[in-house]
Amino acid sequence: MGPLALEWLNLIFRWAHVIAAIMWIGDSFLFMWMDSSLTAPTREREGAVAGELWMVHSGGFYEVVKRRYLAPAEMPKHLHWFKWQAYATWWSGAFLLVVVYYLGGAAFLTDPAISSIARGPAIALSLAIIAASWLIYDAIWMSPISRQPRVALAMSIALIVGLVYVFTHVYGGRAAFLLSGAAIGTSMAANVWRRIIPSQNHMLAATRAGTEVDTSYGVRAKQRSIHNHYVTLPVLFTMLSSHFPSTYGHRYNWIVLLLVMVVGAVAKYVMNFQARSNKLVVTLGVAALLLVIGMTVQAQSPGAAGAGFDNAPPVSIAEAQAIVQRRCLTCHSTHPSNPSFSQPPSGIILETPERMHLLAPRIMVRAVVTKTMPLGNITGMTEDERRTLGAWIAQGAKTE
Repeated sequence: MGPLALEWLNLIFRWAHVIAAIMWIGDSFLFMWMDSSLTAPTREREGAVAGELWMVHSGGFYEVVKRRYLAPAEMPKHLHWFKWQAYATWWSGAFLLVVVYYLGGAAFLTDPAISSIARGPAIALSLAIIAASWLIYDAIWMSPISRQPRVALAMSIALIVGLVYVFTHVYGGRAAFLLSGAAIGTSMAANVWRRIIPSQNHMLAATRAGTEVDTSYGVRAKQRSIHNHYVTLPVLFTMLSSHFPSTYGHRYNWIVLLLVMVVGAVAKYVMNFQARSNKLVVTLGVAALLLVIGMTVQAQSPGAAGAGFDNAPPVSIAEAQAIVQRRCLTCHSTHPSNPSFSQPPSGIILETPERMHLLAPRIMVRAVVTKTMPLGNITGMTEDERRTLGAWIAQGAKTE
């Protein structure tokens, strides 16, 4: 498939994915907030009322009443379901994964410096891990272990840790972060498809039949909904992580991603409980945030980036430019020779000494510190070449 066609598919599916995700995550935020804001009924109400809530928005007032289940006489003519947002998010994300990482060439997916896995096996393995992660997670929460929520939660967290570790040690950092989010996002969508919606259907079927409604189905559906809710911010980060090479390009990127996930989950917890938040949980989130900032900032600070180049021999612009021409211009030129790109990625052009000087800090971060460029090291930049570029930049990135 040509680069222009891939670019348009990327645009279409990315746009659809973001729109669907906004709707799905927005629903999750709203309903969790409503549940936490319910109050006891202010007047006598019929049915299995769990609470009520009054809201004002866009010039109108809304009265919300939550019921644990419906009686036959309470069945409405129109019942609004919240499921298509989840399905649309997953399908658009799946197509985007295929377009960018599977059809876009191995440069986005694998990195020879991390593993020697070929493109075909890499694709097959990623799909197998994504599917297995849902099956294992679901098995935990469908088994008797779920009667001990803390044990089941610990096992689920261990599953995520293992998932992130495996992905970051098989795939390139950028792909590893995205695949981690894809695996968790798949479990979220599967929760809706296989557990939440069927549970609600079971309860409604009992209502229509006029038989006793088993509210345990509602409890289990709510449990999966809460699981989805607390991983929304971590999954959002994995969607955006390709813009932050200091995270996926870090030497210990699997730890960085796990710390960010902790920060995201704790942030969502604080959003839900606000002043009622457990101080230990908040402290954990703050500690994780400070640690991940420390890990990424220290690696890219001027002192750290220039460390090791103090005694390096002088590097001329001719030496630095020769490396850039061999390793970078296949993509970062006015007319890239890499068939994956019709235009230079992010508009970055490195054809002249002046452009190299102007973009020297970026070259230092991407090619020397995080080693996230060239993509998947497709052009085979060596460690000696990275050190030479780093020395040229540390010596002032001179163009003469």
